[in-house]
Amino acid sequence: MTRSPVRTAVVWDALRGALAERAESAGRGVLDIVDAGGGTGGFAVPLAELGHTVTVVDPSPDSLAALERRAKEKGVGVRALQGDAADLGELLPRDSADLVLCHSVLEYVEDPISALTAVSGLLRHGGAVSALTANPVASAIHRALAGHFDEALAVLEDPEGRWGDRDPTPRRFTPEALSELLAATGFAVGPAHGVRVFADLVPSRLVDGEPGAMEALVALEHAAAAHPVLREIAFQVHVLAHKR
Repeated sequence: MTRSPVRTAVVWDALRGALAERAESAGRGVLDIVDAGGGTGGFAVPLAELGHTVTVVDPSPDSLAALERRAKEKGVGVRALQGDAADLGELLPRDSADLVLCHSVLEYVEDPISALTAVSGLLRHGGAVSALTANPVASAIHRALAGHFDEALAVLEDPEGRWGDRDPTPRRFTPEALSELLAATGFAVGPAHGVRVFADLVPSRLVDGEPGAMEALVALEHAAAAHPVLREIAFQVHVLAHKR
C-alpha cells in the first residue's frame, strides 16, 4: 500500500464535507468542479468517479495527457484545458463552478492575488475554494533533518519561506498567511488544517506490512490536522474558503 491515502486523507475529508454541504444548498447532487493545476488527475478523477462534472486546467500538456489516460482507465470523463490559474477567467465562464481546487498552485503562480481573484470570478455565490500550499516551517524541519542547517535557518528568516536560490518553490505559506491571502481576495475563510504532519516523517518500515499501521497513521493525521501546535509543522496547509 502506498502513502497516498495518508497524505491526502485530511484533504479528502474536508472535500467530502464541502461537497455534501454544497449539494444540499444548491439542491443538486452533480456539482461543477474545476481543478486548477490539477496535473494528472489525482483529485479530479476520483471526483469524476463520484459523479461530478470536472474540468482540469493545467499548463503542462504532458500532465493533461496523463490525466486523460487515467480518466479513460477509470471509465469517467474529465475535461482537460491547457492554461494557468490566472487564465481561468478567459478559459471558463464566470459563476460556473461550485468548487475550485487550488492545490500546490499558489506557491508557483506569478501573482497569488490575481490567481485567487480569477478563482473567485469562476465560483458561484456560496461556492468554495480548496487551497493547499506548502508550509515553510515543515521545509525548515526537512532541511535540518537532511543536515542542511544553514538552509533551514534561511527558510525561517526569508519572508517567502525559501531556503536559497536553488529552492524550486518560489514561496510558501504559514496557516496565518494563507488565511490572510484568502481573506484579502474576498473569501469567507474557514479553519486552517495541517496536512502530512507525520506522514513524511515516519519511516516506511514502521508502516509497510504492519497490520493496521496505515489506518492508525491516517487516524493520527486527522487528529494532528487541527491541533494548534502540530498543524504548524505540517508539510502542507489546507484551507476551505467560500465566496461571499
